[in-house]
Amino acid sequence: MIVLVAVAFGGGCRSTYYGAWEKLGRHKRDLLRDRVDAGRDDQREAEEQFQTTYERFKEISGYDGGDIEPAYRKLDHEYEECERRAEDVRDRIESIEQVAADLFEEWEREIGLIQNSALRKDSQSKLRATQKRYAQLIRSMKLAETRMEPVLVAFRDQVLYLKHNLNAQAVAALDGTAVEIQRDIDQLIRDLRASITEADRFIEALERT
Repeated sequence: MIVLVAVAFGGGCRSTYYGAWEKLGRHKRDLLRDRVDAGRDDQREAEEQFQTTYERFKEISGYDGGDIEPAYRKLDHEYEECERRAEDVRDRIESIEQVAADLFEEWEREIGLIQNSALRKDSQSKLRATQKRYAQLIRSMKLAETRMEPVLVAFRDQVLYLKHNLNAQAVAALDGTAVEIQRDIDQLIRDLRASITEADRFIEALERT
């Protein structure tokens, strides 16, 4: 069944994808919670990787002689890991948005089928509250994601410059950008942590609804 789910989603047939999961007892609400949970983990991993890459950058900017190439290779590896983590976050946000849109559309449609006015009103109230919390969450996730790009650009510039100039003069040139990158890193970490907190709140609220 898991294979069927993967194939169905890959083929773009979301109704088949959701239908396969429902046979396993998991509905759109469960899938959204799972994806937000996974998105939170992706952001935590991205936070750790960006910090690690910056530490590597500081190490090489303070390099005091010897063969520079091994240090450059380590920095290049960490930068590539940063790019991969950032892409994971971007992909996860897209997957969250898709399931959320499908969940809210289904929820709205099914409210129209409820004949009891009190139940209909209660369900509609819960939908609006969930949509509001979701809007806060996705806004926070997207803000943190946009903060990654300036840092990635700065890292890429340094890695390529160092690649083309594996010498002490090139290392000295890197030192002047450390403070500027630190500011961007600090802002990124703050926004990632705020987004992680929003994810925790959304999951808790979704489980209570």
